[in-house]
Amino acid sequence: MKICKTLEEVRNEVDLVDEKIVELIAQRSHYIRQAASFKNSIDEVKAEDRIDYIMQRLRHKAIELEVSPNMITDLYKIMIDEMVETEIAELRNKDVF
Repeated sequence: MKICKTLEEVRNEVDLVDEKIVELIAQRSHYIRQAASFKNSIDEVKAEDRIDYIMQRLRHKAIELEVSPNMITDLYKIMIDEMVETEIAELRNKDVF
């Protein structure tokens, strides 16, 4: 991690991190859309066991990195809920064709 010497430098670094976060979320979203092609039902899309596994893994990673595990799981809950809806839409579109 870079040690910044000014507030402006800190803000610039935060902006760069934010851009990378959005790029990674977009990448994750593209993989989620691909996943729909391997699933045959909404229950498979919702995959509660998989979501529980992801949340536990992320909580442990957050603790390891000294970041609030509650914040990370809250953020991921929003993201996963949205991506599940996207995947359901992809699944339904697959059934149309």
